[in-house]
Amino acid sequence: MRHWLCLLFALPALAQASQWLAVEPQPGQGQLHYYASQPANTQARSALIVLHGFHHDARRTFDVGTGLSPNGLVIAPLFQSRGSKCQAEDEPVPQAVELQWSCGGWAQGDPALNAPSVTSFQAMDALIAEVHRQWPSVNTITVAGFSAGAQLVQHYIGFAAPQPGLRFVVADPGSWLYFNSARPYPVGDCPALEQWKYGTRQLPSWLAHDGQAAAKQYAAAEVHYLAGTLDTGSGKGTAYKVLDRSCAAMAQGPFRLERAQAYAQAQGAPLIEAPGCGHDVACVFNAPAARAVLVP
Repeated sequence: MRHWLCLLFALPALAQASQWLAVEPQPGQGQLHYYASQPANTQARSALIVLHGFHHDARRTFDVGTGLSPNGLVIAPLFQSRGSKCQAEDEPVPQAVELQWSCGGWAQGDPALNAPSVTSFQAMDALIAEVHRQWPSVNTITVAGFSAGAQLVQHYIGFAAPQPGLRFVVADPGSWLYFNSARPYPVGDCPALEQWKYGTRQLPSWLAHDGQAAAKQYAAAEVHYLAGTLDTGSGKGTAYKVLDRSCAAMAQGPFRLERAQAYAQAQGAPLIEAPGCGHDVACVFNAPAARAVLVP
């Protein structure tokens, strides 16, 4: 279940070392690597797991996390992809021993391309369990995702394996998983409207729960929602080129901010809006109200 690689790196912007570790969700099926801000068995009481976006910039996301919690335990997994256009240049290139997904498949729970029995949801289950094993003093884990990472987190919540002390933060995903047929921006004929990954119809066979059970688990979870006030429109700083503009996504809203506002309203939950922030994890996560839910 566990495989450890302990390589130390110096963070360029933060005078702090990180560790490059790995976990095997299933023995012999491949590894998920992650950055960690502390060695095992330190007396951390809580952990912050931060998930990168579409460009797989796990190190940058990790740096943002350690900036929020410089003395805390911060974990940042890297979901490796075979697609060169969705791989950050400064990240380690995928290795044969690593689990690898398609550019967007990891963000919706898909099985790894080179290990069909291991989904990205199962990789998350294994990572969270590994945090509890290697840092047994941890009693609270906040799982926070931005952009595509937020899409993974938001979809994962209803299907996550039961583990103690979990909290979730969802920031600026491109689309959302709805548990009913209501949508804030009706569209015409759209067969995918309620299908996975936008809804709970035609769920993949590899998911652990049906839609009703997932909705119940989601409703019972502690979930916080974040969005940048400038993450709207198609201008500079909105990452509009990678925004999902399918009919099922457009039924949720024209842009990420509007989609987040509509989803939070449908859930009867507050949306923390980061003032002056576009589609930028550093800006959104560092907003004072956002910091309060990321590092409570």
